[in-house]
Amino acid sequence: MGKLNVTVMRYLTPEDFRVLTAVEMGMKNHELVPGPMVASIANLQHGGVHKLLRELCKHRLLSYERGKKYDGYRLTNTGYDYLALHSLTKRNVVGSFGNQIGVGKESNIYIVADPEGEELCLKLHRLGRVCFRKVSEKRDYHKHRKSASWLYLSRISATKEFAYMKALHDRKFPVPKPMDFNRHCVVMELIKGTLLNHVMEVQSVEALYDELMNLIVRFADSGVIHGDFNEFNIILTEDEKPVIIDFPQMISTQHPNAEFFFNRDVNCIKDFFKKRFAFESELFPKFVDVERVDNLDAEVLCSGFTKQMSKHINKELGIENSSESDSDGDENEEKREESCVNTDKGHSEESESIQDENACKINEYASIDLIFDKMKIENQSPDKHDADGSVLSSEDCDNGSLWSSATTIPPDEIKKRVKKQILNKETRVQRKKCVAKGEASAVTRSRRENLNTIKGSKGIWDD
Repeated sequence: MGKLNVTVMRYLTPEDFRVLTAVEMGMKNHELVPGPMVASIANLQHGGVHKLLRELCKHRLLSYERGKKYDGYRLTNTGYDYLALHSLTKRNVVGSFGNQIGVGKESNIYIVADPEGEELCLKLHRLGRVCFRKVSEKRDYHKHRKSASWLYLSRISATKEFAYMKALHDRKFPVPKPMDFNRHCVVMELIKGTLLNHVMEVQSVEALYDELMNLIVRFADSGVIHGDFNEFNIILTEDEKPVIIDFPQMISTQHPNAEFFFNRDVNCIKDFFKKRFAFESELFPKFVDVERVDNLDAEVLCSGFTKQMSKHINKELGIENSSESDSDGDENEEKREESCVNTDKGHSEESESIQDENACKINEYASIDLIFDKMKIENQSPDKHDADGSVLSSEDCDNGSLWSSATTIPPDEIKKRVKKQILNKETRVQRKKCVAKGEASAVTRSRRENLNTIKGSKGIWDD
């Protein structure tokens, strides 16, 4: 996820972009896209496609990886960038590419220009960074999905931000003018100014403070809350007019925690002016004073948060009940156990192979069931022994006589624990087998494993 180098792009042929597009289409329902499938989707000859794939991997536009049952290709961030820039170039939106001017926890900012030479701003969304990986707790991008690739989530983030900017710009808010977007790229007007964090003095501190507070109220009156209204997302122009940027985290005023995020935006501005300009004011907006005059949140479906994320946020902020926290911890524990069991997902063949391997363990589980069923029958036998060795009849047991057993844990609970231990052990073994390097095909690897098994086995082969 370093700096984007577009020098290779001028040497790529239409067939190269056709192969990149084929890999992108195959990744919709495949974690790794096999070479024959790429050739089928691209509608090119298999031999020529293999050569193109190797060249694209050499330039790190694709990544060749080995799976457990099949090998395939994965689209890298640079390859995804090239596809988006190629589409924007076809639309005559971007004509040249410049330097990087900013980097954030979830985006990179570059200067570009249109075919006529006018400078624009290009924002590449980069969800999946180490510092920003809990997207399911901070955004509602997943919705009903259990998982999704970082490229797809970046694409959703860019789509949402473009929609927010378009709606805000139409309402005459001080935001950059959105030009176009494609995949995870958003092209917008280039604002010539300085981040408020870099501004050391202004002509009128009071006027700037009042204007920023009025913007927070104006956002809320339209039905949305910025959610990250601070000195890092405010650009001050040459005439000291503020321009607001960065909108993927916007939420609706109908959100349960809307008041908290509204107050947080207000406090960010108050604290900054106190530290930077030594300015304090007793006048600041409150959430109860907001008067809704527009439904911008309903127009752009602005929520930004899921129910599950709300529980996490409440827990971090200390505004959640202990009972809810316990239940949330139980749900997280169950999810962790599910992720440990289902380690390989994304391809139908892999899921079927996992089911076959689990089915092979039935004999082990059946033997365990027989053992514990036998223990259960013995413990429930009508003849029991007391402390001095005399036999107790079933009538004595019914009359309240006590008898001891080897353990106080129910047999069913023991069976569950043993099964869980065996399943966890098999999962760890499968993970070790998945680690592989090189470019040999999965078919060749399976044949070698079969030959090694035949050579190392004993019994009928010794004859």
